[in-house]
Formats: sequence, structure tokens, C-alpha cells
Amino acid sequence: MNYRHAFHAGNFADVVKHATLGRMVAHLKEKPSAFRLIDTHAGAGLYDLTGAEASRTGEWRSGIGRLRAARLDPAVRDLLAPYLDAVAALNPDGGLGVYPGSPALARAWLRPQDRLVTCELEPKAAAALAAALRGDARIKVVAIDGYTALNAYVPPPERRGLVLIDPPFEQPGEFERLTESLARAHSKWPTGTYLAWYPLKDAYETGRFARALARLGVPRILRAELTVAGGVAAAPGAAAPQRLSGTGMIVVNPPWRLEDELRLMLPALAAALAEDGRGAFRLDRLAGEK
Repeated sequence: MNYRHAFHAGNFADVVKHATLGRMVAHLKEKPSAFRLIDTHAGAGLYDLTGAEASRTGEWRSGIGRLRAARLDPAVRDLLAPYLDAVAALNPDGGLGVYPGSPALARAWLRPQDRLVTCELEPKAAAALAAALRGDARIKVVAIDGYTALNAYVPPPERRGLVLIDPPFEQPGEFERLTESLARAHSKWPTGTYLAWYPLKDAYETGRFARALARLGVPRILRAELTVAGGVAAAPGAAAPQRLSGTGMIVVNPPWRLEDELRLMLPALAAALAEDGRGAFRLDRLAGEK
């Protein structure tokens, strides 16, 4: 899967991931003590939706564009407010010309006492990220492999915080590497909260991933998936569709109200983002309390 994010910024997968991230940060902010966010695969930070890449695919139109136009229940809109307000702040004319990646969203949510570490290895994206976040003393931008960073930066000095793991899934074995890295990080920082993203293209592959996570012995693993169209390959060796049809997230140590919030958000997001009414979602626990 070749995933240059400028082509896909603001698509349905970004909407689900970033809306969930917004809820998780909101829970961290309920306590006055400082926390740290660690973004292991941060990308470029900001994306021009009028640029060549985003214009070529137009994926944002069926993602953030569709969500902003949707009629939402007030309770759902309140849950989405941290995310939608941050997007709106970057588009003060009311349009959609700029989309914030996770580092820009995180910056919008930080308080003075909080800190953000963003990691990006690809040189052009790393340079754009540094430029986008320049001048903010709360933020550190590091040109480093995301999985190396995950091992290096946990536990953080604050002992409170969240790690976002959002790999591009360009290389074979990404699910295995993600599983191993999550296990290693959790062994170093078992009280930390982790949000890991993955694409839904091959149901057999994602099923193997879920079973591997469940066998780790890591407690409190929540799985959330949303599909906007059919076509996910379901058998070993079956040809997966080339177009992303669903998005998945793993949350380790979810905030205690997050599961209930996702039960409200996911049906609304599936309805708003689905193609021809084919949206669906799944929310379950791969591991419970120990």
C-alpha cells in the first residue's frame, strides 16, 4: 500500500482517527497535571487541500467535507467539537483549504504545561513538519523512525500521556512490526495510553493482527473499525481491493468513557461518511481488565 498522505489528507480514515484522538486528549485535559503526546509517524503537519496531491484524489470531499456538511445529533456534535473546532480554526473563511494532520491538531489542543514530540523520517515531510510547528516551545520535532521513537520516548517524564502510532503501511510485515512495538512499549510504560491506526483492506490480515494482539497478555485493548464501502478481501491469498474501504484503530488503556463515546460517534460517522448507505462499524474488546 503506497500511502503518501498528501493525497489522502482529510479522508474518512483521517476523520475517524482524528475525532477519536480529540476525545482521548479531551480526557487527558480533565486533570490539571501535565501530559505528553508522542506522534510516531507525524507526516507533514498541515495539508493544502487545494494543492496538486489533494486535488488529484479529492478524498477529503468524502471525508472531512462530508462530515462538516452532515446533520449530526447535538450529543455527537459535542463529542466531535475538539476536532471540528480545530479544523475550523485553520479555515477562518468557513471553507476547507487546509487540513491539519495529527501534529497540528495536537498543537491546537495542548495547554501551556503539556508537551508534544513529533517524529517523521521522510526528509520532505520532516522539513514541512518542522516549518509548520516552528516557534512553539512545547513541541519537539525529531527526524527519526517512528518505531525507534516509540521505544526511545516511553515512558515520558510526565508519566501521563498518549502515543499515536500511525504507520503508512507501505512495507510488508507492518502488522507484525506494529504488534511487536506495541508490546515492547507497553512493557516499558504499562500505564500509558496508545492509539494505533491500521487500514482495512484484507480481512484475513486484520483478523490475524487482532488475534496476535489478544495473545500478548496486554490488558484493556479496545478495537474500533469503520467501513464506508464493501470489498474487503476475506480469505488467505484473496486479492484485496486497491481502494481503502475501511479504517481501524486499536486503543490500549482507553479512557474510561471512551468506549461509550465511540458507541455514539461511530454510527454517526458511518452514516455521514458511507458510500450509498454501505457504512458499518465494529467496537469490541480484544482484552479486558486483568
